[in-house]
Amino acid sequence: MNSGESGIVFNIQHYCIHDGPGIRTNVFLKGCPLRCLWCANPESNAVHPQLMYLSDKCTGCLSCVPVCKNNAITPLEGGKVKNDRKLCTGCGECVPACMAEAREIMGSTMTVEEVYQEAAMDELFYGTSGGGVTLTGGEVLSQPEFARNILKRCHDNKIHTAVETCGYAPWEAVREVMEFVDIVLYDMKHMDSEAHKRGTGVGNERILDNLYRISNELKIPVIARTPVIPGYNDQPENMKAMGEFLSQKIPTCQEVNLLPYHKLGEGKRDQLEYEETQFHTHVPSEEEMETLRQIIREYGITVK
Repeated sequence: MNSGESGIVFNIQHYCIHDGPGIRTNVFLKGCPLRCLWCANPESNAVHPQLMYLSDKCTGCLSCVPVCKNNAITPLEGGKVKNDRKLCTGCGECVPACMAEAREIMGSTMTVEEVYQEAAMDELFYGTSGGGVTLTGGEVLSQPEFARNILKRCHDNKIHTAVETCGYAPWEAVREVMEFVDIVLYDMKHMDSEAHKRGTGVGNERILDNLYRISNELKIPVIARTPVIPGYNDQPENMKAMGEFLSQKIPTCQEVNLLPYHKLGEGKRDQLEYEETQFHTHVPSEEEMETLRQIIREYGITVK
């Protein structure tokens, strides 16, 4: 199959109302160049399919062991198993063998047409609500040709399109994907590049430059989105820097979404059997969130 005609999708959610205007279908593409310490979807980081192991469901029947052709599953004392992530290819053959449903493959190959047909099932809701399709992830720009083809298919059929992106990609890839995008949900983690690198693994120069060009060259409406991570990016000076940048340099910015940190990603990291230390901070209170919202509002920007 030609490049860009298929890709790896790890979820499709219907009837979403927080990721662009109206009622939307969110398509989650696998792969992300960032490694945010607080990532809510760690199963999206790798572009290839991955095994999720729900150890609390495992009954110790060991039916998964003989079906693994790569010898990646080892029985342990007490009836549990150990999964060797270096040997596991994510083929998924162990999943149907597990009657306890303790094993799941996250990510599967879909064609552009398959994605479109599932999204088109909700076309009536798009028309009545002003909604459409949102590509998210992961990072959409990790599969740029696939993303572009999905967006074009939707545009050709007059379905409103949105993309959620961290913007960390070569401008050529960004520009090609944006050709068929009606609105961009643009992630902004931190305004200081060194702090951005500490939290995500990369600096923010390319990210801010791409945002500037999306707004000033392509004239695409932008909703800036920032996860509020207490102790990392909730300082007033960071919010002021963001408000100043958006108000002065991003003329198509329609609003800012400040998204409070949550802990939903912690259980997923366990299921992926990540060895890295879990990231911990507190969930910001409504009072803390409102203080930050007010800082952004002082720059004349709508905040939600």
